[in-house]
Amino acid sequence: MAVLALQQLVSRETDPLESRVVSVAFVDGGEAGNVIPESVKFGGTFRFMTFEGHSYLKQRIKEIIETQASVHQCSATVDFAEDLLRPYPPTVNDPTMYEHAKKVGEVLLGEQNVQYASITMGAEDFSFYSQKMPAAFFIIGSQNETATATGVKGLHSPYFTLDEDVLPIGAALHAAVAISYFDTHVQT
Repeated sequence: MAVLALQQLVSRETDPLESRVVSVAFVDGGEAGNVIPESVKFGGTFRFMTFEGHSYLKQRIKEIIETQASVHQCSATVDFAEDLLRPYPPTVNDPTMYEHAKKVGEVLLGEQNVQYASITMGAEDFSFYSQKMPAAFFIIGSQNETATATGVKGLHSPYFTLDEDVLPIGAALHAAVAISYFDTHVQT
């Protein structure tokens, strides 16, 4: 019952314009088909776009699991394993840094080569940096249309092949964003 209730959390309690995901990825109650298990363990992932979304989902996941267990005269322990794996905060671009990086990219690469990417639910180490200082996260496109047409796989595939021709462009863009920022914002 708790798994079903968790699956309804996003559809029933989340604004459809604010993306959130709750996925139960495994359920383990043992392997004997004719025995009621003494305990059951399940786990999964949850994703969010805002700090508020993280807090809300974490609170509701705990409430739902503990309440469902109580209804069936059982007990539940909810462990987000934060001592083993620190949860990734959302990556939120600082508006000023975003505009700066966008302008530098347009000058260096041409406006037609700077495209707005849709928001994703991906988790990034960069989000920890953006909590400490104003930052802008951007993606350097590396898809080689010719290679893709011949079967090269995407980023999270074990068969992914990087088009190394993009590396100097990415390095130049990162350097230009930093140098331009220092030239216009840092007084010596």
